[in-house]
Amino acid sequence: MALTELTHLFLPGMLERNSGRILNVASTAAFQPGPMMAVYFASKAFVLSFSEALAEELATTNVTVTALCPGATKTNFGTVASVEKTKMFSQAMPAAQVAQEAIDGLLQGKRVIITGSKNKAGALAAKLLPRSTVAKAVKSITQS
Repeated sequence: MALTELTHLFLPGMLERNSGRILNVASTAAFQPGPMMAVYFASKAFVLSFSEALAEELATTNVTVTALCPGATKTNFGTVASVEKTKMFSQAMPAAQVAQEAIDGLLQGKRVIITGSKNKAGALAAKLLPRSTVAKAVKSITQS
């Protein structure tokens, strides 16, 4: 809700100035169903869809909307979500690398930024494979 409310609050000023950049943090989780973390994955799908739709609505303005879609990142999230010992977090990216890719993509006006080559490959695979297959694969890496 906060992401939507903040956009509603700040977008009018950006449009009035005809300048601005919005960076929303989604996740590679946005591209697939997520057994064992269903609500998290679904919420990230919302962030991605919302961001892409808003980016298109604003295409004729100087306001850009970017969805950042990192995979597992070395932060406290893994511990808080009790997933730090799963396969999903075995090769988590350093937070500084994710942040740098986010800034670079935001400044380039990219609509979607998927950090890291493995995450890009995974997002592509999630689009090409049957969703039932993807759900089974995700379940295997989100379980402890």
